Amino acid sequence: MSLLEQIDKSRLPKHIAIIMDGNGRWATEKGKLRFFGHQNGVLSVRDVVEGAVEAGVEYITLYTFSTENWNRPWLEVTALMELLIATINKETKTLMENGVRLNAIGDLRQLPPKCLKHLNEAIKKTSVNNKSTLTLALSYSSRWEIVEAARKLAGQAANGEIKPEDITEEMFAGHLETAGIPDPELMIRTSGECRISNYLLWQLAYSELYFTQKLWPDFRREDLFEAIIDYQKRERRFGLTSEQV
Repeated sequence: MSLLEQIDKSRLPKHIAIIMDGNGRWATEKGKLRFFGHQNGVLSVRDVVEGAVEAGVEYITLYTFSTENWNRPWLEVTALMELLIATINKETKTLMENGVRLNAIGDLRQLPPKCLKHLNEAIKKTSVNNKSTLTLALSYSSRWEIVEAARKLAGQAANGEIKPEDITEEMFAGHLETAGIPDPELMIRTSGECRISNYLLWQLAYSELYFTQKLWPDFRREDLFEAIIDYQKRERRFGLTSEQV
């Protein structure tokens, strides 16, 4: 029985978030420049997204570029932006073939104009798709996102549009970058690092965390299926006892 066949389709995580870690180390181990790892990481993105669609996962969010990544060497950042443009242009056809809608979250104003232009064009073109939604977290920081939501609510309160005591978790979540997207049930991080790294801090409150030693360029759809199978073996109690679940 294949890994895909072992997945219980009635208990699928609706939303899977992934921290794609290890591109640089993968390249270094092969005696190559870090950018070689990023290039090969794109192959993993394609295979994993297709695998997610094949399994029936409705939402997948990839930590593509953090606000902290802007502090990397200028040449690497420039190369990453060019790779992002090339990947968007090349993979839009694949997204259309698989019925995947592209989305993006983060401080997108920080992206180079050319990159933002191609990103918006791909988002518009794939907006007709409805099998799955692929969200790229670009120039993204969860602390930034939470502060921005707080500022918006504070502004509304100052203008008399809402009362501070009326603010609820649902209202706050509606001001986050992921408004309208269900919280991830499963978060996967590659490369053996066991931390969240400023990624979806609010949204991951009740997510199952899955860490694998594999570096991102080696991660494929079968690895995704293994993570889903592991997720389905866990008991999700949300503060209840096992007897109550």
